[in-house]
Amino acid sequence: MNKFKLSILTGALLSSSAVFAQVTAITNATVHTQTKQGVLENATVLIENGKITALNPKSFNADVTVDAQGKVLTPGLIGTMNHLGLVEVGAVSRSVDAYDKSGLEFDPSTAFNPRSSLIPYARKGGVTQNLSIPSLPWGESGVFMGLGFVADLSGEFGSVTDRKTALIVDLGAASGDGSRAAAVQAFAKKLSEQKKKLTAKKDKKADKDPSSEEKLLIDVLNGKLPVVASASRASQLLELIKLKEEFGLNLVIYGADDAVLVKEELAKAKVPVIVSSVSNLPTGFDALHAHLGNAGTLEKAGVKVILNVAGDGSHNVYQMRFNAGIAVANGMSHDGALKAMTVNVADTFGIEGGKIAKGERADVVLWTADPFEFSTRVDTIWINGEQVTTESRHDKLTERYTKDTSMPRGYTK
Repeated sequence: MNKFKLSILTGALLSSSAVFAQVTAITNATVHTQTKQGVLENATVLIENGKITALNPKSFNADVTVDAQGKVLTPGLIGTMNHLGLVEVGAVSRSVDAYDKSGLEFDPSTAFNPRSSLIPYARKGGVTQNLSIPSLPWGESGVFMGLGFVADLSGEFGSVTDRKTALIVDLGAASGDGSRAAAVQAFAKKLSEQKKKLTAKKDKKADKDPSSEEKLLIDVLNGKLPVVASASRASQLLELIKLKEEFGLNLVIYGADDAVLVKEELAKAKVPVIVSSVSNLPTGFDALHAHLGNAGTLEKAGVKVILNVAGDGSHNVYQMRFNAGIAVANGMSHDGALKAMTVNVADTFGIEGGKIAKGERADVVLWTADPFEFSTRVDTIWINGEQVTTESRHDKLTERYTKDTSMPRGYTK
């Protein structure tokens, strides 16, 4: 390589390194750390190389300084249990990659679309990361949905940060023929068979490498791979606690409308529960105790609560913070509601982020006021240390149909 080409390459590398090493300081912020430090007033947060490098340093040199003027700074919110990035229009099958009946090993992460129009809209709600999950096709029933994965919402290619984050199983009421008991028994049988393989004396046939399914089940039995079980009836939640104890599962329960009936047992067993704070009407005989106060009741009982948007969460994860406000209005603590969308999710699934502390992933959101208030907006949002836009398709449509132009108006009031 000649000297001229070498100098160009060296200059480019130095230039890209300098850009990536940019130091951002957020000053005069009301910081909700989600750590033992609690809420810090007029605090400074330093960000460099995608990480939080300091909190309230005595002095600093920054390339970019953002004066928060007392506004609220929180960790980025983390969505869960939806098809974000796997669906565009639910009624258009060719735009949906979340549904498959291949079972336990199904990993939809390679189909994640970081350029989905739903992702910028989710960012407008302060969501910076998301746990997306697969489902069986409409009308199909079964126990094993497949594997959930985590992606950041930067909109960049390569934004899937963790594959095979959790095994998703459905142990609730079947839509057609089938018993809840059969679903639990099928799940237990699969675990038991794998456990026997691990404990039995190995012969030559047993010495062969485990299949990909067996590797996943081994991770489940070792507690490395969390199991998210969809179930709501109280008696079934107790059965799941028994399975957790028998097989050493890293168990998370999703739905759990009747969880308040067995809240002490869930707390004692240290089983996190993913609930919708706006589930307040029985949708069936498994949800007779659905109530707006359930999240607060579970929190007070010592259960680790995770809030999510039920139903079409892929299109509506934006409203997760409003649901949290409803939880607070019905008995949940403000700090507990914020934890239920940040650090609780991160700790449960081993996700980077969820708190504002030195060394943590720099996913942070600056809000104009309390994030649970309807009138509050995202002022600035950083994902992996980079400021990203909050402009969504909704903003572009508003501009298109309301601004004055020489073209005919597309919409008039």
